[in-house]
Amino acid sequence: MIVRERPSGLRLFFIIRGSIVPRIIWPLFVTILLATAVTVTHGMLFKVKITMTPIPFSLIGLALAIFIGFRNTASYDRYWEGRKLWGELIILCRSLTREILTFVSDGQEEGNAWPPFRDGDPRARMVYRLIAFAHALRHHLRETEPDGGLRSFLAADEAKELAASHHRPLYLLQRMGFDLRQALTGKRVQEYFAASLDANLTRLTSVLTGCERIKNTPIPFTYNLLLHRTAYLYCFLLPFGLVDSIGFMTPFVVGIVSFTFFGLDALGDEIEEPFGILPNDLALSAMCRTIERDLRAALGEEELPEQLAPVNYRIL
Repeated sequence: MIVRERPSGLRLFFIIRGSIVPRIIWPLFVTILLATAVTVTHGMLFKVKITMTPIPFSLIGLALAIFIGFRNTASYDRYWEGRKLWGELIILCRSLTREILTFVSDGQEEGNAWPPFRDGDPRARMVYRLIAFAHALRHHLRETEPDGGLRSFLAADEAKELAASHHRPLYLLQRMGFDLRQALTGKRVQEYFAASLDANLTRLTSVLTGCERIKNTPIPFTYNLLLHRTAYLYCFLLPFGLVDSIGFMTPFVVGIVSFTFFGLDALGDEIEEPFGILPNDLALSAMCRTIERDLRAALGEEELPEQLAPVNYRIL
């Protein structure tokens, strides 16, 4: 995710990092080069004058702008829904931690003291499993390997079982449910509070499934393909419709129109799947670090990992 102040003045035209320009630079260059060639030859192609009026381009351009706008709205809805799901994940992790530390006992008389908690406290293990779930969900959505990053939050045998499981976030949810059942059987939590904890675990499952729905259900390929083809054909043919009316200004106007259409098209592609590592994707690593810091602080720990900060205006 790009994190920077909104530019003002002439700086607006010289910002590259966070811009969509690197993704469209070559199509934009080819389009401007074609427009320049059409301008120099006055619309001649193999000694044949290609005469086109601006009227059809006005009609097609209006329809194309509407379709690109609709597609970008759909892409942003997916992006914003993903952000809301991760916002709900942060809420649930904080709420579950509060409920665990407040209503679950460790089975010892002095076990309800305020943190820091003793080593081996089952409540601390449940809270650490929540941290592991957030990181596991991030790796699951980005299709990356934790590389041992989850071992510090889990017992050795559980870390091995997690590595062998086919669905790591779901495995951790099942272990959370098993811990809750053990607490209920051992009478370390009352039934009413156990029901509340279980309801929040169910909401965690909903967050997991909602994120998978966004990731595994892209905008239909046929729709994107039609939009890409129409945008490219429109921008490649536009110089022939403008050269007779605006002359040497054709490359400039074509460049502006192509930048707008190509840019909006590429931006829709980039935010359609919001869980990746592209510059404008969601900062899942930063949100996982927020969860880790908050939950470890709730356990009374003082040595907390640093909050992730943007590097060159970008935060993962």
